[in-house]
Amino acid sequence: MHYPAIGRCWHCGTELTELDYAREATCPGCRKATHCCRNCRWYAPGRANDCAEPVAEAVTYKDRANFCGYFEPSFPQPAAGAQDDPDALRQAAEDLFKDGQ
Repeated sequence: MHYPAIGRCWHCGTELTELDYAREATCPGCRKATHCCRNCRWYAPGRANDCAEPVAEAVTYKDRANFCGYFEPSFPQPAAGAQDDPDALRQAAEDLFKDGQ
């Protein structure tokens, strides 16, 4: 039986199926936990408990598997790539603000 993709890994962007979101499942691409806050549609950094669901129980480690009953897969962008490299960002800013020579 073929299961269609319903989400993406919070870390590498690999497409995930319903089976990939089991409690102890990991991403087939990077082996990171998939049933975790970082992969949930309610994940909201900066909000109380980093969660948009106000009655969800507090979870300490957002990138580890958890038992949250409010978990719903999200469609995040892949994490840290070359464009997030501090040196590359600094160089891009310097290039942007150079005097017209």
